[in-house]
Amino acid sequence: MASSSPTPGVCYLVGAGPGDPGLLTLKGKECIEVADVLVYDYLCNPEHLRYAKPGTERIYVGKKAGDHTLPQDQINALIVKLTKEGKTVTRLKGGDPVLFGRGAEEAAELHEAGVRFEIVPGITSAIAGPAYAGIPVTHRSHASMLTIFTGHEDPTKPDTSLDYAKLAQADGTKVFLMGVERIEEITQQFLKHGAKPETPVALVRWATHGCQQTLIGTLADIAAKVKAAGFKAPAVAVIGDVVTEREQLNWFESRPLFGKKIVVTRTRQQAGVLSRQLAQLGADVIELPTIRTVPATDQIAFGQLVQDCHTYDWIIFTSPNGVDAFFTMFDKLYNDARCIGGVRIACVGPGTAEKVKARHLAVDLLPDKEFVAEGLVKAFKDHQNMEHVRVLWVRAEETREIVANGLTGMGAIVDEAVAYRTIPETEDNLEALARLKNEGADMITFTSASTVEHFLNLKVALPEGCKVASIGPVTSAAIKANGLKVDVEAKTNNIPGLVTAVSKFWKK
Repeated sequence: MASSSPTPGVCYLVGAGPGDPGLLTLKGKECIEVADVLVYDYLCNPEHLRYAKPGTERIYVGKKAGDHTLPQDQINALIVKLTKEGKTVTRLKGGDPVLFGRGAEEAAELHEAGVRFEIVPGITSAIAGPAYAGIPVTHRSHASMLTIFTGHEDPTKPDTSLDYAKLAQADGTKVFLMGVERIEEITQQFLKHGAKPETPVALVRWATHGCQQTLIGTLADIAAKVKAAGFKAPAVAVIGDVVTEREQLNWFESRPLFGKKIVVTRTRQQAGVLSRQLAQLGADVIELPTIRTVPATDQIAFGQLVQDCHTYDWIIFTSPNGVDAFFTMFDKLYNDARCIGGVRIACVGPGTAEKVKARHLAVDLLPDKEFVAEGLVKAFKDHQNMEHVRVLWVRAEETREIVANGLTGMGAIVDEAVAYRTIPETEDNLEALARLKNEGADMITFTSASTVEHFLNLKVALPEGCKVASIGPVTSAAIKANGLKVDVEAKTNNIPGLVTAVSKFWKK
């Protein structure tokens, strides 16, 4: 920690990890959450930015070989200036901030300026990259020593500070970072100084990301393989017998959806569950929110119905968003959960039911199989006589009238509480749109008719060969109505059912 500062500002120099969002440390996450300003690098996973509080300023200073958004001296000046203004600045750097990064230089500038700073270590790709490729950097049978060096030294230095003679003869595993462009020079230096040509070598590109690639060779042939494959940075290289362990320890790249790029089109708030389940199976997920939810236009009318919720026999929820909107209003009106009274609760599907259960409330009715409006109406028909039963249906502004019409036809008295509305997402998907256009995709998933319609309104052509997956028949109908083919439809109309259907499709 530096000496005390006359301002309340502080700069956190945070290692953001190698790429997998789950490898961000808890301390790093806390620093993002409290930041007034985020200053982040090219290798920092954009997923980390979601932890920022509303209104946090975001400044991209990404650097990659030959392409600097800001030179290092300007980055130093920027974080000093922001911290001196009394702001909490979180500087996110890929991997670890001081392992062949410029974190020490940035810390020195902050110290010289007399402002507070903290260095928050991160998981380095030097260890995580090989591990995700099934290569332990140390192993009782192969290596009891690890040497880490950089393949990208200060270009202003007249000579290399690397002693290749010692590196070539050193025991154990050698790992180098930022050296793909110099792989031929580095391997030749190893061979020149007596390293065995047959020594195994692995290069891991975009380590721990869903698009990870691994190239295996030897000191004698890896440079030629890199050139033939067009293998480019960012990558971590491993030299040593530990590379032979990959054959049995390659867990990350052997998952069922590995190598598949899948687009998720739910709202940003809802996308996480589907994205996580697909990513756990190995998919490279592009979260492309096409819609977002906002409060209903008439909040007074909605509030009055929520206030009177205890007077109904049933409350029906047909979406997780409806549950969230209802209880947001409920909590403004009441300070005791018991104010909901003895009303019974029905939900359209398991996802919606989980939201209710999170409030420590029981769900009294759920369709057996069809987790759509028609299935819910059938469940009520099988459950009880609905004559003169008072029902409060919590719904979106634009939704099918299946529930109201079906229950009214059975004699129920239905009031409709319009809780929220769905609008197009126009700001939180620009990076994802760029990825889709530049990288393409193997599959796109739709979880509602509105995600279909709003995706098509983006006027983005589906990549050639991209398959279409639907959560259920209502969504499939919207897909087909818009001239697209449904390649996959979930048999069980919920997120786990969709994930299962997608996984089975790619097993064919």
